Amino acid sequence: MTKIEGSCRDVCDATEFATIITNGDDAPHVVGNWGDCMRVLGIGADQIVFPAGRYRQTEQNLAKNNRVQLLVASKKVQGTRSPGQGYLIVGTAEIVDSGDVADAVKSKFPWARGALVIHVEEVKAQL
Repeated sequence: MTKIEGSCRDVCDATEFATIITNGDDAPHVVGNWGDCMRVLGIGADQIVFPAGRYRQTEQNLAKNNRVQLLVASKKVQGTRSPGQGYLIVGTAEIVDSGDVADAVKSKFPWARGALVIHVEEVKAQL
């Protein structure tokens, strides 16, 4: 299992926006969240947490197939071929609306109904 470390950690620490992709019935479903939100909640070596506001379609998709992809990028981190670097983070995810993680999210983001918890399995540099 690849962890979030090194350049990927730097990109996560610098990204302004994260794109979250789940598998819908007829096409990929794309939502986003601000990079600040994941940094406030803490980025683990193998877990990322976002506040979940609506995310109703995301939740329906995860109930059928919990696979998720997350795309982060930043021009502040030197890339392998150009200024800027991106990473595709692959894993599984769930919406959690009770318990310690959900309570921590709700205390920081009162508008959130819970947490989108991403369990990281693979990290791929975007070259």
